[in-house]
Amino acid sequence: MLKDITLGQFFPGTSPVHRLDPRTKLVLLVVYIVTLFTANNWLSYGIVFAFLAFAIAISTIPLKSILNGMKPLVFVLIFTGILNIFFTVGNGEPLVSVWVIKIYKEGIILALFMMLRIMMLITGTFLLTYTTSPIALTDGLESLLSPLKKLHVPVHELAMMMCIALRFIPTLIEETDKIMSAQKARGADFESGSLMDRVKALVPILVPLFISAFRRADELATAMECRCYQGGEGRTKMKLLRYKLGDFKAYSVGVLLLAAVITLRYFGL
Repeated sequence: MLKDITLGQFFPGTSPVHRLDPRTKLVLLVVYIVTLFTANNWLSYGIVFAFLAFAIAISTIPLKSILNGMKPLVFVLIFTGILNIFFTVGNGEPLVSVWVIKIYKEGIILALFMMLRIMMLITGTFLLTYTTSPIALTDGLESLLSPLKKLHVPVHELAMMMCIALRFIPTLIEETDKIMSAQKARGADFESGSLMDRVKALVPILVPLFISAFRRADELATAMECRCYQGGEGRTKMKLLRYKLGDFKAYSVGVLLLAAVITLRYFGL
């Protein structure tokens, strides 16, 4: 299950999505999220889904990798669906009424909307990390937040910390998997017993994991100090970010997507 978590991984490629400027992909992700939360009917969700499917198709990212990344979210999706089904009160007669449990048509529709929204939101985030290297993501985020430097905000340091954290997610997941395998070889049982027993069984995993994480952080800090790292002030970049024709086309598609969904929400269906 842990190996299925693919957030933070980068799949090198030369697809049109890979070649986009990281700033373009970050802005489009924000536009995509706003569009997704603006959608409120099946047609709107269909348009957003078509946009996402098109982006996945031209990115050449294997669909299997995206589906594997969704596996750890199955419990969250089911839990979200159950909450919306049982705690949404409709206007008409309930479809099912057993004691205090009442299920309305509006609850089922809202549950489907919320589950679909979560899946599409996570998939869009995966697509960003799959097609953008951590270094490019750092440069793009720093460039977008550069106006905050006038307010003395440490933009470079913030971007560096966020991208280092994202980069170390696969490393920590791999480390957790190794620790769990080692503990199972020593007779540890993480799948049986009561809830409290399972929580206690996590202690032999969390303690060495935290120790390993702090050790890696200390080694990284030492390596950066040995290379005379002094933050973003006065630093130059090996690769300068420049917008190309494809970036402007991508921005146009994002604006059209947002405009279409807003039109359907407030002036259409």
